Amino acid sequence: MTPEARNEAPPSPWIVRHAHLLRTGGRVIDVACGGGRHVRWLQQRGHTVFAVDRNAEALAGLRDLAQVLVADLEAGPWPYGEQTFDAVVVTNYLWRPLLPRIVEAVAPGGFLFYETFALGQASVGKPSNPDFLLRPGELLDAVRPVLRVLAFEDGFVQAPHPAYVQRIAAVREAPNASAADRYNLSI
Repeated sequence: MTPEARNEAPPSPWIVRHAHLLRTGGRVIDVACGGGRHVRWLQQRGHTVFAVDRNAEALAGLRDLAQVLVADLEAGPWPYGEQTFDAVVVTNYLWRPLLPRIVEAVAPGGFLFYETFALGQASVGKPSNPDFLLRPGELLDAVRPVLRVLAFEDGFVQAPHPAYVQRIAAVREAPNASAADRYNLSI
């Protein structure tokens, strides 16, 4: 798929469903962002967006919208050091060695919105390599006990195309958080 075609794709309904939790003007990073469908959508909603991907051509059209960084996340160190973000967004991407770093990048009071393919995907399409497919409950294991899970799904979807997916919305509660804190999930 060309970067132009990816730009026309709508944002993931999972990201849209949970993005209302973000504070206005928050710092959001889209990890392995490709052509930037979430970068564009989040920037239009007033967030300061960081876009990282190894494909410089895909990132070229995002330079006016986001702080763009070309980096091979699988071949080098995490390029953001100890920086944290109000939200970390990851869709259709899995590199297991990076999972702990992604969780660490969520700021206190910040969110992780992650959605990617799961085991079973090989029966309906790509990716089919189990190295890039989440095992049952793997996202839960990756975020707990550091983040509080707000929503989690692990199953099959028909739209926008048949796929086996796992997705999570989680928060790194601020030090002063209490059990009474509310995260409005109804939208």
